Amino acid sequence: MTTHGRAAEDSTFVRTYTLTRGRTKPRHFLSLETVLDAGPGRPGPGQAEECEEILTLCRERRHSVTELAGRLGRPVTAVKILVSDLLDADALVVPVTSPYAAADADADAGPSPQLLAALSAGLKRKWPDAIAYPQAG
Repeated sequence: MTTHGRAAEDSTFVRTYTLTRGRTKPRHFLSLETVLDAGPGRPGPGQAEECEEILTLCRERRHSVTELAGRLGRPVTAVKILVSDLLDADALVVPVTSPYAAADADADAGPSPQLLAALSAGLKRKWPDAIAYPQAG
């Protein structure tokens, strides 16, 4: 590795370290798939400029932690720490939606018949000798 390459790698590490203020773990449990939306709060003073970038992206539309890390070009762990700070300030929220939320407001609030049929078929394949219940029909 060249001296210049090594210096660039070191500066990236130092920048990430200062970005998170030396923290290595977020305060909130966040998976890679956690979806985030802009909230009513504001980031605190002295937040990294990446926090403003995260808020701008989440105001446009909901983003996952992975998407944010990719868009910012930062390590996922560093982004989780920044997101955790923004969650504490209510600047970001994790929207809670029903797993069966439908785009059509008139649709049933439960799982679709196709989902239930697929689940049933999968269970039958996994446990073919299980007790069979009569089909509703």
